[in-house]
Amino acid sequence: MRKVEISVGEYYHVYNRGNNKQNIFLDIRDYVRFLFLIIYFQSTFSFLNISRSVSFFVKRNFFYFKKDQLDLVIKNRYVELINFCLMPNHFHLTLRETKEGGISQYMHRIGTSFTKYHNKKYAKTGHLFQGTFKVVHIESNEQLLYLSAYIHRNPRGIKEWKNKEEKYPWSSFQDYVGESRWGNLLSYEIIKGQFDNNQEYKEFNNKSGTKDFGEDEEERDLVIDFE
Repeated sequence: MRKVEISVGEYYHVYNRGNNKQNIFLDIRDYVRFLFLIIYFQSTFSFLNISRSVSFFVKRNFFYFKKDQLDLVIKNRYVELINFCLMPNHFHLTLRETKEGGISQYMHRIGTSFTKYHNKKYAKTGHLFQGTFKVVHIESNEQLLYLSAYIHRNPRGIKEWKNKEEKYPWSSFQDYVGESRWGNLLSYEIIKGQFDNNQEYKEFNNKSGTKDFGEDEEERDLVIDFE
């Protein structure tokens, strides 16, 4: 049984890593596939031929859908995605549950879809992720703000991306400090609305005091601790 009770209207840090610490994302299409899932699986709306959408993104660096399709996702979503970061062997999300059971349904749908895709592509069987996803309840505004910085600073753990986190393609940081790629599909106003402009948030992120990641994977936290 999950120790954290998930309630409608509350915010949560949701994260997981590859089974046995294996990499989840092995090439660009893997990242794009998972990115598609976390953005567009916020409701039960079904998109056909995800592979075609992935190929479109790889070529043009954006997903294209009709406005009425996106409006249906937003209208019927059971979670709101606040921010995210995808790393080679783990991921972090901040989510708000908008309908009862929403986060569990969202994560189950993502996990099942991506594992099926990954195992077929790489001719593997069994579990891709290290058990069920982990959840931490966000209990204060301070925790919510610092969690966003913690998540957005994750790419510092990759040598070539240290101090260039705003350019890391698999994070929402660039959407916070520039023009959002996702419109209303990324619900960042709860955080960005507390800053006068994008630069102020960027400075907060850089000076937040959250952990800098070491080169050794064992030195990287997967959860931010405010106790």
